[in-house]
Amino acid sequence: MEKGYLGVDIGSISTKGVIIDDNNKIIAEKYIWTEADPINAVKTLVHELKEQIEGKNIKVKSVGTTGSARNLIGTILNAQVIKNEITAHAIGTISVYPDVRTIFEIGGQDSKIILIEDGIVVDYAMNTLCAAGTGSFLSSQAKRLGLHVEEFGEFALKSKNPTKIAARCTVFAESDLVHKAQIGHKKEDIIAGLCKAVVTNYLNNVGKGKNIKSPIVFQGGVSKNIGVIKAFEEETGEEIYVDQYAHLMGALGVAIVAKNSGKEQDFDFSIAEMHFETRGIECEKCANNCEIICIYKNNDLIDAWGNKCDNGAVV
Repeated sequence: MEKGYLGVDIGSISTKGVIIDDNNKIIAEKYIWTEADPINAVKTLVHELKEQIEGKNIKVKSVGTTGSARNLIGTILNAQVIKNEITAHAIGTISVYPDVRTIFEIGGQDSKIILIEDGIVVDYAMNTLCAAGTGSFLSSQAKRLGLHVEEFGEFALKSKNPTKIAARCTVFAESDLVHKAQIGHKKEDIIAGLCKAVVTNYLNNVGKGKNIKSPIVFQGGVSKNIGVIKAFEEETGEEIYVDQYAHLMGALGVAIVAKNSGKEQDFDFSIAEMHFETRGIECEKCANNCEIICIYKNNDLIDAWGNKCDNGAVV
C-alpha cells in the first residue's frame, strides 16, 4: 500500500487540492470554484480526488490545510497540519524551484510577494483590502469587454501599442476602460494595457520597497495569463518562471508539511458524504459580546472558535 498526503488550499474564489506521494510527486489534483461555500467546495474536491486515486492502492495518511478558510476546513477534514499561505506557498515553490529568490502570487481576491534566501522566507507582503489588480478584477473587466478571462493573454500578445489604464482603483479602472473604448482604442490594446496595469499596481503596492531578485516564480490563477507574464518580464527585466502546477503551489506546500509532520492517521474519504454546518452565536456573558462560530458534523458539535475569554467556551 502506497502512502499519500492530502493538501487543501481554500480561498475566497478557488479551492485547490493535491495528493502527493513520498517523493512529493502530485498523483491527484483538482481546482474548483469556492462559490462562497467552502464546506461544499471541499466536499466536492475530496470526492474528485478520491476518484482520481481509485484502484491505485493509495492510502492517504495525513492532511494539511491552508488558505483563508484553513481553520474551518482543517476542522472538517480533521487535518494534522494547518498552515498560513506564506509558509505553504514557499515550501511548495521551493520543492519545485530550489533556487527561487522571489515569488509573485496573484489570486482571485488577494496577492502576495515572498522573498527567499537560502530556502528561508526573509520577507513578505500582502495586498491591501482593495481587489484592484487581482483575478476577480481581470474577470470583471473581461466580462465588460465581452470576453472570457482565459482569452485575455492571447489578445494581449496581439497588441503593439498597449493602452494606459489607471488600475490603482477598480472603480477608476472601469471608468477609464470604458472611456478608452469609446474614443476608439483597439480591444487588444486595452487588454494589454490592463495586463500591464495589473503588474504596475502589484509592483507599486505589494512589491513596494522589496528587494526583488531572480529567479522569480509567478503563481496563482493569474499566472495562467500570458499577457501578465509578458508584462512582468518587461517591467522586471527578468525571466518569469511559471510551473504547470503554479495554481496549486499552496496545496502542494501544505501537503509536504503534512507529510513531514510525522503525524499519520488514515483519512476517511466518506467525509464527502457527511453533513457539516456552521452556526454563529453571540455570547452575552461579558462585555466582549464575542461572535462564536460553531461547527457541526451530522448535528454533533465538533469545534468552535471566536471567544476571547473562557466565558464563551463552547467546546
